[in-house]
Amino acid sequence: MEIPTISLKSIVLVHWLLTIWACLISWLPTSYVLGNMGALAVGVWAIAQRDSIDAALMFLIGLAVTILTDIVHFALYYAAAEIQYKGVAPALFRFSGGLAITSLMFKPVSCLYIYQIYRVRGGEYNVNFGFPCITRNRDSYQSIDHPDQSGTSASSNTQA
Repeated sequence: MEIPTISLKSIVLVHWLLTIWACLISWLPTSYVLGNMGALAVGVWAIAQRDSIDAALMFLIGLAVTILTDIVHFALYYAAAEIQYKGVAPALFRFSGGLAITSLMFKPVSCLYIYQIYRVRGGEYNVNFGFPCITRNRDSYQSIDHPDQSGTSASSNTQA
């Protein structure tokens, strides 16, 4: 089953709009805003460089990290903010909190679409972060058991 293609611009626009609406009142900390806007800034970079594999991968990683940080933010701040805004603006808090949760629910789906964009741009299943790894492939090694024939003939010519 093939996943339909969705524009990267629409993904960034939807998440930007949901993040802005989630921050209508200040119940979330600054780290929520900076984390989500930072990930969306990398998304703008991925839009600007259409052939960059790195931009798509960084946007995918950024969105995946914000999934985890959003869960932590909601767990720490939602109950206290609900009590704080109960008498002042309960409808606005419910709207803001609901859209923050909606944004969190859309992020895994967006990650699937961004991963598809990453694959279309030429990304591989195995992600290489540049760390050295140990392999059993010894094709690139030169054997030292048998000395090179050209090296011995050159040394015998210089002795004569």
